[in-house]
Amino acid sequence: MTGIGVEVGAQAARSRALAVLRIRGRALAVAVLPAAAEVILLTGGSTGHLVGPVWSAARWVVGVLAVAVLLAAAGIALVVARARPAVTPTVPIPEDSAPDLYRLVRDLADRLEVPAPSAIALTPDCDSWLEDRTHPAHGPPPRPVHDELAGPGQGSGFGAHRRAVTAPVLVIGSPFLWWMRVGELRAVLAPVVAGTGPSAHPDIAAARRFVRGLDAAVGVASTPGRCPLTRAVCAAVGWVARLMLRGCREHAALMERGVAAAAAERAQAVDYGLRIVAQEQVGLAYAGWDRLLTRVALPAWRMGRWPARLDAGVVAALTELSRRDRLAEGFASRLGERPACDLLEEPGAVDEAASLLAARLFHGGPAECGPDWAPVDWQTYPEEVVDRTWRADAARLHRVLDSLGVRPTADPAAPEPAGPTLARVLDHLTEPPAQNPPQAADGEHPPQGPPAPDDESRTGGTGGNPIPAEGEAEADPAEDPGTERSAALAAVLTAALAREEAAVPRGATATGQGPDSALWDDGALPLFPLQPPRTARDLLADHVTAMVCCAAVDTAGAAPGLDWLDGPSLLLGGERAADLAPKVLSLIEEGDPGPLRDWLAESGIRPEKPVRLV
Repeated sequence: MTGIGVEVGAQAARSRALAVLRIRGRALAVAVLPAAAEVILLTGGSTGHLVGPVWSAARWVVGVLAVAVLLAAAGIALVVARARPAVTPTVPIPEDSAPDLYRLVRDLADRLEVPAPSAIALTPDCDSWLEDRTHPAHGPPPRPVHDELAGPGQGSGFGAHRRAVTAPVLVIGSPFLWWMRVGELRAVLAPVVAGTGPSAHPDIAAARRFVRGLDAAVGVASTPGRCPLTRAVCAAVGWVARLMLRGCREHAALMERGVAAAAAERAQAVDYGLRIVAQEQVGLAYAGWDRLLTRVALPAWRMGRWPARLDAGVVAALTELSRRDRLAEGFASRLGERPACDLLEEPGAVDEAASLLAARLFHGGPAECGPDWAPVDWQTYPEEVVDRTWRADAARLHRVLDSLGVRPTADPAAPEPAGPTLARVLDHLTEPPAQNPPQAADGEHPPQGPPAPDDESRTGGTGGNPIPAEGEAEADPAEDPGTERSAALAAVLTAALAREEAAVPRGATATGQGPDSALWDDGALPLFPLQPPRTARDLLADHVTAMVCCAAVDTAGAAPGLDWLDGPSLLLGGERAADLAPKVLSLIEEGDPGPLRDWLAESGIRPEKPVRLV
C-alpha cells in the first residue's frame, strides 16, 4: 500500500512534490544545456554544415564552457547527495526495551492501514513527529524484509534499496509518556503514525530527500574555518543551493501541509473522541514542562547538577497545578489509570537519559557525568541545589562588597562580626537621606529662573512630562537597578558572574558522545536556551534574596524547599514564604529597607548574626 489512496490532501501533496522535482529537473537541464549545444556544434562540423574559423572557435568556447558547467554541476550534486542532513537529538528506544510500546504503534499502524515506523525515539519536548533517517550517516544498515516492524511487502530482501524499505522514525515527546494515559497516547499518536502512508510514496520521498539535501548543502557551505579557495567554492555551492531552496520553498511547505492533512483525515476513524480530550492534556503537559524546566531544572543546571527524573517531575508539577487551580480539577483523577510510561521496560533509565539530553539541549551541559556534572534526585534537591545556590550567591555578593571596599558594619566604632552578615547588605543598599535644598536669608526658597534652552527638549517645553532629547535613548526600567548604590553593585556583580561563567567549560567530551550526539554541532549548544540573560536588577535581586534565605536558615530555623511550579523556595515553619520578593525589590529600587526589616523581625530572622557561606 502506498498510503496515497483517495485523500485530497495526499493528492495535493503529490502534486507539490512533483513541482519540487520539476525544479530539480530544470536545474539538471540548465547544467546539460552547454553540453547539448556542444553536441550540436560538433555534429554540424562533422557533417560539413557548420564549418569555418568562426564555428571552430565557437566549438572550443562552448566545449570548455560545457566541461566547466558539467564539472560544477557534478560537484554540487555530489555535495547535495553526500551532505549529512540535520537530525534531531533523541533517546533511541530499542524494541526489546519497550515491546508494549512497539506493539501499540504497530497495532495503530495496522488500524490505519499504513506502514509502521521503523523505530521509536524520545525527545525531551512536548511534541511528536516522524523523522526520515534514511541517509547512510544516520543509522545502521537496512533490515531484511522479514522484519516485523517494517511490515509485510515493504521490500525485496537485502538487495532492496534502503530508501525503499525504511520507514521514518517515530519521535515521541518524553513528557507525554509520563503524563498521558495509554489511551490518550494512542489517540495523540494516531495522526502522526498516519503520516507514514504519504511518506512512503516515491514522489514525496524523493522531493523530501532533495529538499533535505539542499538544506544540508547550505549548512556545509556555511561551515567556518576553511582556506580562501575552499571558501570560494563553498560560497558558490551555497549560492546555488539557496537559489534552488527559494524556488521550491513554497511547494515544499504546501507538500508538508498536504501530508499533514492526509494523515489527519486518515486518523479520524481512530479514537476521534478520545483524541479531543487528549489534546487538552497536550497543552497542559506543555505548560507544566516549560514551568519545570525554567523554574526547577535551570537552577540545578547552573549549579552543575542535573535532575535525573524530569519526566516524573512534570507529573508532580501538573498534580500540584491541579491542586491549586480550580480549572485543573479532575486532571489528578486520571492518575488512577495506567500511565503510558508503563509501556517501557525500564522507565527510570529512559527518564534519566531524557533528562540528561534535556540538560544538554536547553543548557549546554556535558554529555556524561563527572565531578562537576552529577545527577540529583528530587529528595536531595533542596540540600544539593537550593541551599548550595543560596550560599554560592551570598558568597559572591560578599566578595563583590569586599572588592568595593564596603565595611562589615555601618558603624566604624562597632566591632567587626565573626562572619558575613545580612545587615552589611541592608546597610549598603539603604539610600541615605536626601539633603535639604538651600534657602534664602529670610527663610524663603530662592526664586526659580526660567528653564535653560536645553531643558525644553527634556521637559516638553512648559512643564510637560520628561522627554528625552534628540539622540538620547530612554532608560529601560528593567535594566535600571534603582538607586545609585544598587546600580554600582549590580554592575560589578554582573561582571563577576560573567567571568565565572566564562571560566566553566561547556559542551561534551569526545568519549561522551552517543550515536545521535555526533550528528549535531556541540559548539552551538545550547540549541534552545530557556531564558534570555538575566538583567542587572534581576541578578542583584536574586543575590539579595539568597542572602536573606541564608540568614533565615542559619538564624531562624528555616529550611530550603522545592515548589514544583515556582522552583526553589524558603520554608518558614513548614510554610512557603511567598511575600519576600516585593520587599527585596523595595530595597533595591528605592533604597528603603523598612518593609524587609519588618518582615525579618516578624519571621524571627536576625540580620546581624553571621551566616555560613560556601
